[in-house]
Amino acid sequence: MATGKLKIDIRRRAILEQLNRDGRVSVLQLSEKMGITPATIRNDLDTLAMEGQLDRIQGGAVRKLQPAEGWAVTPSPVGPGKRAIAEAVLSYIRDGDTLFINSGMTTMAVAEVLCLRKKLNIVTNSLSVANYLAHQADIRLILLGGELNANYGFTYGGDALEQLSRYQPQWSILSVDGVHPEHGITTYHSDEAMIDRTMIAQAQKTIIVAEHRKIGRVGFSHICGLDQNQTLVTDGGCEESVLEKVRSAGATVHVARL
Repeated sequence: MATGKLKIDIRRRAILEQLNRDGRVSVLQLSEKMGITPATIRNDLDTLAMEGQLDRIQGGAVRKLQPAEGWAVTPSPVGPGKRAIAEAVLSYIRDGDTLFINSGMTTMAVAEVLCLRKKLNIVTNSLSVANYLAHQADIRLILLGGELNANYGFTYGGDALEQLSRYQPQWSILSVDGVHPEHGITTYHSDEAMIDRTMIAQAQKTIIVAEHRKIGRVGFSHICGLDQNQTLVTDGGCEESVLEKVRSAGATVHVARL
């Protein structure tokens, strides 16, 4: 029993040493490096988080943050669907990439795992995403100005659009309210539809993040149709026949593993 406890302590000390060195750790990387299961690593990270030695995020952990007064950085609670989608999106992003990110619960989940990448350049109109990423020293963050939708925490309008026109990132990552094979990509927020449309137009490629309940749904405001520069990342639960129609419309479909 004592030997087992010692091995656990050595392993967790090694995790903290890597975390202090790199600023972040990934469950999968630690699992491969140490030759143990991801479940064991998750348990180690959960325990270390409860002890206050690190901050847990989806897919890994980051060094314990010391936020400025008045800033909240607690990761948002998300369900398994959003968590799986976020971790799937991370597989597309490399160190040094440039990204647009819009507002939404699913893009907030994505923001939390982006801490596992280094030297990212991120432009967002989401107050929540900006609030969280502002504490990550290895991320260059630009928050769009403009008019504010205080209820949903995003900026929009002419000033925001003018700022967006200056950038041409590799990726736009968008949370939306509807993905339909015929009616395309839609949102309930007309204020943000133009922002989303511009993000798609300016970026090289777009990742649409949407849980299965949004596939086949049509929102109030049309953003754009589906095309070959878009990848839909969704969770399990959507009928394959609907996903096949999305593929036929031109988009790539990535079903995240729960």
